[in-house]
Amino acid sequence: MLPALFNGSVFDDVFSDPFFTREPALARTAFANNAMNTDVKEKDGKYEVAVELPGFSKDDVSVEVKDGYLTVSAHKEEDKDEKGEDGKFLRRERYQGSRTRSFYVGKGLKNTDVTAKFTDGVLSLTFPKEIKPVEEPQQLVQIEG
Repeated sequence: MLPALFNGSVFDDVFSDPFFTREPALARTAFANNAMNTDVKEKDGKYEVAVELPGFSKDDVSVEVKDGYLTVSAHKEEDKDEKGEDGKFLRRERYQGSRTRSFYVGKGLKNTDVTAKFTDGVLSLTFPKEIKPVEEPQQLVQIEG
């Protein structure tokens, strides 16, 4: 509280507490910094990836493989209705919005190589560690002449 004495108001430090700010402290710090806690494990020639997505449902999550990157995206719509059946919300700390995380997996991985399962807020992905490149047949350019 001592610095507030020099800034003009004794209440500045009190009301700068995250409890009084508009953005919930949980969303600003803990969830924002650790939005998609991920464990990656190697087992039997495959990678097993577990991504924590608390509060999201299976329909909120998408997985894409493109240009050598495996991208996990989660989006949760904000409920604009501030009144519930039991009354008006005074504070909301549940996360609403989008999160995305990408992992470089190599250009050989395709969507069909990845298996995904979503259970109890954890997305489990499995894909082969080594992708054998598919050799395309040599295509010669026709020379006119």
